[in-house]
Amino acid sequence: MHQLYIPSSTMMKFHFLYKPMAIALLTTFLMSKPCVAGEPVKVFILAGQSNTVGHARAHTIATLFASEAPRDRELLNMVFGNDSGLSLVTLEKQLEQGKMIDELTGGISNEKIENMEEGPNRKALEAKVGKLKEAHEAYKQKVSDACKISDRVFISSTADRNKRSGKLSIGYGADQKKIGPEYGFGLSIAKKIDGPILLIKTSWGGKSLHYNFRPPSAGSYELNEKEKSGDKTEEIAKNAGLNYRMMNESIHEVLANIGEYHPEYDPEAGYEISGFVWFQGYNDQFSDKFRDNYKDNMIKFIGDIRDEYDVPKMPFIIGVLGTGATAEKVAENPVSLAQRAAAEAMGTENKVASVESYTQYSHYSNAVFQKGWRAHYHEWDTVGSDRPYHYLGSGAFFLRLGDAFADKMEELME
Repeated sequence: MHQLYIPSSTMMKFHFLYKPMAIALLTTFLMSKPCVAGEPVKVFILAGQSNTVGHARAHTIATLFASEAPRDRELLNMVFGNDSGLSLVTLEKQLEQGKMIDELTGGISNEKIENMEEGPNRKALEAKVGKLKEAHEAYKQKVSDACKISDRVFISSTADRNKRSGKLSIGYGADQKKIGPEYGFGLSIAKKIDGPILLIKTSWGGKSLHYNFRPPSAGSYELNEKEKSGDKTEEIAKNAGLNYRMMNESIHEVLANIGEYHPEYDPEAGYEISGFVWFQGYNDQFSDKFRDNYKDNMIKFIGDIRDEYDVPKMPFIIGVLGTGATAEKVAENPVSLAQRAAAEAMGTENKVASVESYTQYSHYSNAVFQKGWRAHYHEWDTVGSDRPYHYLGSGAFFLRLGDAFADKMEELME
């Protein structure tokens, strides 16, 4: 905010003028000053591995219609509004049609049709199934088309090979029909703060914190015995921390050209890095050294990021790995425990907090998955789109998670 400066000599002249005239002149003086700059762009960074990339097809957001929770109702209104034509009735109808397709075909294998002899009966069944599949795809497209496009929130996203920028919408996940946590986070944070918002997302699947995102202050990566005995020791050592460096290169490139990424950017007002969301951890589960060092690596990562962008109290959220889906399973995971411990060690007074992802799980989608997704493929395809390690590719889950990140971010920003 720019403060208005009035020279003391000017004020002395006002003092000797007749009071009404002085007020009129002062008003004219104030009104003639240039307008102050607009609000700074608030920048939020999201980073991590495949579950930050996002493998949920957008039509699976409609799974939330099966929930009576008030918060899920608010999320549905946030994404679809009241004129989408979607409801619990349309969801249940599609599940029934998906079930019918699978009963007629045998599921993803299509074995019931494949095992039929050529002839009029097979052709008639293929025609019937074809119409049902067309309706199934039309439903999915209808849901995707109904999803909101933001006019306030813009995004620059690297999600594996899907690199895009523009208004926040679906399509910034692993492909242009998918979402990660960015969609729910962006729409939700826009309800909580004023001014233009820019998200910068950098994410690559299958990466660890101990090696790929290794922060500089963690020191050199120590090769294990197998790596030492191979013929790629130099390459392995060189690529330690590669995704950490790629992440920062991408972020700096956007910040250096921020006017290209948000149309409301005002150079006089500038920008503020308002927070960082980290959602990762799966690939650190499979090595003692990776697991045992996760807490220290996470704390060093936060410190290095804050130094990199010169924001000592940058609000920082750690999404706790929750692919186990239940509190008991997550509590058995050393990486999840290390993420919680890192957040607790730094504390909310230091603007660091964790958010549990298992609490956002779509158990509704999981119930269909557990029926056997191959035999119930089209029923499953209505409510999920990936495996358990990607939280079933549930749009309901990722929308909830993004909203939970935004809630916690608002707390830390205060």
